This record gives sequence, structure tokens and C-alpha cells, in this order.
Amino acid sequence: MADYLRLEGIRKSFGAFQALKEIDLTIAEGEFVCFLGPSGCGKTTLLRIIAGLETQTAGRIVQGERDISLLPPAERDYGIVFQSYALFPNLSIADNVAYGLVNRKVAKATASARVDELLKLVGLPGSGARFPAQLSGGQQQRIALARALATSPGLLLLDEPLSALDALERVRLREEIRSLQRKLRVTTVMVTHDQEEALSVADRIVVMNHGVIDQVGSPLQVYREPATPFVADFVGKINVLSGRLFPRGEVLIGAHRFACNEDTAAERDVKIYLRPEDVLARPIAPGEANVFEGLIEKIEFLGSYCLVRVNASAIGPQPLTVYLSLNFLAEQALEVGSRLPLKLLPERMRFF
Repeated sequence: MADYLRLEGIRKSFGAFQALKEIDLTIAEGEFVCFLGPSGCGKTTLLRIIAGLETQTAGRIVQGERDISLLPPAERDYGIVFQSYALFPNLSIADNVAYGLVNRKVAKATASARVDELLKLVGLPGSGARFPAQLSGGQQQRIALARALATSPGLLLLDEPLSALDALERVRLREEIRSLQRKLRVTTVMVTHDQEEALSVADRIVVMNHGVIDQVGSPLQVYREPATPFVADFVGKINVLSGRLFPRGEVLIGAHRFACNEDTAAERDVKIYLRPEDVLARPIAPGEANVFEGLIEKIEFLGSYCLVRVNASAIGPQPLTVYLSLNFLAEQALEVGSRLPLKLLPERMRFF
């Protein structure tokens, strides 16, 4: 895929506070990229700079080989959807969707046909005569999306578009947005603080923290191969254990030595990061490596599976959390106080 959007050395300061520090990023044509991070990490500021709603302190933005660094928003080629919908309450749905077309002096008949096409595309055909107040939050966000797409922009910007919706509507609409993006092949940048949302829709995730990019990668790379402790901790649930790494692929955790895929020239203290699914709970074969026994302290019901907290004297006073299916718990007659055989997977350990 050809590069479509390039951010080069973007910095943004608000007085003495540096909100963004030397951001370099390239986004391919037709790609769906999520800016993911906690509140205050700079992700919304970066989106607003791309849109021209904020001016960068330093750096350059190139969209489709056109330098847009200092262009006003009206001269940039994008559509934007905000968290708050930002629909005009006094205009009908049709007039809201057609707003950008009218500003561009598109013929009335052409604009009307485009509005009908978009309303059908977002699943609200025949709603043009209604007003925003007559629609649910999810329906209003669909209209905001239709309005953003009306002028067929080369870039779609989504600023936390789902955070004001209830959980079911949020899941439904994120699936529709992803499906629509694939159909239209429009380059899309979405800001979110919801890791599940980013993992489910993005081609690539840009994880931001304190004004810098900690990692850029596919959802699988970010989840499986976190580049920093922050990424490991922020994206998904994680166990963090203290240990000591030895040469030839051994790590001491508590009183127990485990095989690992990490080597070191000299002994050193480490933090070991393990996802709950990377701790296997199952009957252990005699002589199997990396096994020990734990005591179930808590079972948290999460639907078809449970998050189980285990205390194991072999690894010291460091509780582990593991995922277990309801079926496994029932088959093994496990409950709080039960003993549970566990195995750490060497290839899944991450060391920092």
C-alpha cells in the first residue's frame, strides 16, 4: 500500500507543557489506524493537529504528497466525527448530512441523491425528514458518520466516536464502522482509550503515553509483543512477577527456577510479564518442566470464562491470574480453596 499520511517531527507545547514530543508516523492509503492511550497522553491533540483544529509547534504533515502543515481545516481533505455527535439540532437529518455538500455548492439534485445513498449506507434509509432529537445516540452517531463521508474525503478522522454510547450499541457500531471502512477503503484514524475497541477494529495500533509513541504495530503484535512495560500493562490484563534472570535461559521466580527463552550475559533482576492465558491450568504430566501448584483465592465470573486468582508458594507472595472456562471449573470441581496445577509457557514470557 502507498503511503497516504506522514507526520514528521510533530511537537506541540501549551506554554511550558509539552503535549507531543517528536511524533513520526506514516499511515498507508486505506489503512485503519487507532491512536490508543490513557487520558492526557496526547492522542486527541495529535488528531486535532491532523485536522488543522490545533497548530503544531513544530513538524510537518503531508497528506497524499501535499504539505498541509499550515492549511486551515476547510482546505484539508478529511471528514471528522466527534464524540458528541455535533449535529445541528435545528436542521433535519438530510440537511445535516448534506451540510458539506451545500458548502461546496453541489447541485441540489446531486446532493439529495448522495444523502439518500449515505443514509442507506449507514442503515437509516428514509430518516432524512427527522431531526437529531428524534434519534437515539447510536443513530445520531451514524448520521454524524454519514455527514463526515458526504464529500467522499480521502481521510476519515474519528475522535472517540463510541464513548458516549452504551456497551451493546458501542460493539454494534464499531463493527459497522469497520465494515464500512473496508467497503469504502477510506484511510481512517480513530482516537480511543478503549483497548478492546482498538484491538477489534484497527489494522495498526499507535500506543501513546505522555506525548510520545511507545509502540506501533498490529493488534496481535501490540498484545503479544509489547515493546514497553506501559504497553504490556495498558493493553489487556497482565501478570507482573519479580525474578532474577540467569545465563542459558533460566529465571528464578520466588523459590522456583523456570526455563525461559531469554538469555543474559550476567545475572540480573527482571520483571516478567505474562498474560493470564499464558499460564496453563491443566493436569500435569510427570517430569514436565515449568510446573508448580497454586491455591485458588478468588474466582471472578466473566460469562463463558472466569478470571481466577491463584496464590503459589513456589513463586513467593506474588498472586497470579489465569483464565479458566466454566466447563473446566465444573469438570475439575474447582472452587475457592482448591489446589490447581499450573505451567508457565517459556515462549510467552516478556522481560523488562
